[in-house]
Amino acid sequence: MPDIPLVPAHWRFPAQPASVRRARHAVAASLPDVLRPRLGDDLSLLTSELVTNAIRHGACRADEEFVELVLWPADGHYWLAVSDPGAGRPVPARPGVDSESGRGLVLVDSLAAAWAVRPRPACGTSVIAGLSLRRGGG
Repeated sequence: MPDIPLVPAHWRFPAQPASVRRARHAVAASLPDVLRPRLGDDLSLLTSELVTNAIRHGACRADEEFVELVLWPADGHYWLAVSDPGAGRPVPARPGVDSESGRGLVLVDSLAAAWAVRPRPACGTSVIAGLSLRRGGG
């Protein structure tokens, strides 16, 4: 009999700044206890950066739109997908040394084993990032 995979965790939050903290806590709480020492901090940072970008750049009418998150383990990684209704394709910026923003995707690129931007079937965009389960000596 094949192994039954875990059901992915799924959340929807209003596209509002207060949702960044709520999303970070929800994702951290869903990570198995045994993985928190290895993945918890990096997964929290990925969540913060991707949800912040989705709210700032992917939502047009923040009071009417949502940001969706899906978290699931597969292929030796924990994957996080953050989706918004926007059509834009995020790309890493090259902020100056004095810039106060613009480093989100640079951080994602340095933390994630792999990441990509995918259009959603109906409308919107998803950014998917994976953290290796082997990171941190595990």
